Order: sequence, then C-alpha cells, then structure tokens
Amino acid sequence: MARLQEKYKSEIAPALKEALGIKNPMAIPKVEKIVISMGIGSAIQEKTRIAAAQKELAMIAGQKPVVCKARKSVSNFKLREGYDIGLKVTLRGKRMYEFLDRLIAVAIPRVRDFRGLNPNSFDGRGNYSMGVTEQTIFPEVDPDKVTFQQGMNITFATSARNDREARELLQRLGLPFRKTGSDKAA
Repeated sequence: MARLQEKYKSEIAPALKEALGIKNPMAIPKVEKIVISMGIGSAIQEKTRIAAAQKELAMIAGQKPVVCKARKSVSNFKLREGYDIGLKVTLRGKRMYEFLDRLIAVAIPRVRDFRGLNPNSFDGRGNYSMGVTEQTIFPEVDPDKVTFQQGMNITFATSARNDREARELLQRLGLPFRKTGSDKAA
C-alpha cells in the first residue's frame, strides 16, 4: 500500500469524518482518480513532439498515456480531424496515491516562485484542477534530455459532495493552497 494511502486510511479519513460531521463511513470524501493531460498543439508541425511528450508523461505517471485526437477540423489552426493533438493518463488506486505523494513532496516544492495553489480552481462538484507549466519539476524527467518545455493539467476527481469538503480533503492530504483574504483573518 502506498504511504499516502496508508495515511489517508489511518489518519485523514477519521479526521474528515469528525470535522465534517459524517456518520456513514462510506460518505467520507476520497480521491477517486487523477487525470493528467497535455495539449500538444505544436505536434501538428513536428510529429516527434508527441512521441517525446508521451515518453516523458509515461515516466511521470508510471503508465502509458492515451493519445487524444482532434474531433473537428479547424482551418485557422491548420488542424484536421483525427490529428494527434494531446495525451492523457488516468490514475487510480496505488499508482494514484504514489503520484500524489510525489507531486506534493517533490514536484510542487521545485516550482519556481511558488506561492501556493489557487484555492478557487474547484468546479462546484468537489473536483480540483491545477496546471503545471513545465514537466521538469518531476524528478523522473532528466532536464538535460528535454527538447521542449511542455505544461500539463492535473485534475483531482473526488467523491466530495461540494467544494468545501473537497478542499478539506486535499488540504489534509497535503496540497499547499494559497491563503485567501478570509483565511488570513481567521
């Protein structure tokens, strides 16, 4: 069992149950999946970019990413339906907790000029999304072998019923949210 998963079961879940006043143990919020996606618009001109990004995302996530294809043709972007334009990986279970642990403990502290994650990036249903500007913050990626900088989106899908519960869950897991004006006064 992953270290963070063990911590969730032994410490975080009981604390959430008490803090949120939940009686049913099945209603305690948990992270169900993490989706990591990369949009690679420049793959239209350079076909090698998608392969390089696929290799790096596989190292970061620990599993092979799925290639996303364009659904529509857009002449302004010189894009045809069926072109490879992105990658995504869906993590669940042990791999998800291992990735989350590496993200919190290693990758986020390596972000330059980091002041905390945006606390307003929740979707209203308890899911949180964040962006990473470059893949080199992950220790699996060798910065000397990177040919181009590539950002990625990371989405945490939780079983929380609302944003307040999801924020409480993610804070207890260790995501460093930026303090808002209302948090500083309290």
